[in-house]
Amino acid sequence: MSADVAHELQRETETRERVATRARVVLAIGPVASLAGVVWAVAQPWRLTLLHPMGQGFWWLFSEPPLYVVLVGLLFRFVVAPGIVADLEENE
Repeated sequence: MSADVAHELQRETETRERVATRARVVLAIGPVASLAGVVWAVAQPWRLTLLHPMGQGFWWLFSEPPLYVVLVGLLFRFVVAPGIVADLEENE
């Protein structure tokens, strides 16, 4: 094996590792955001009026910020992140 071929293989390996690391980071953003929403809900349970509705209307119960954070994290992971990862792999 010549030195040029070895260097080319090394560059390809480094590029693949870099893309794989970036893809893992992008795919981890959604679950981390969802986990932050769950931690927020546990740390401040009085924000979740679903646990104690006491005469609250539908929209008051529907608009729970910690639940929104969890939903946005899941939406990012399953809708947005796959496209970003595909772009990263395509542009390697």
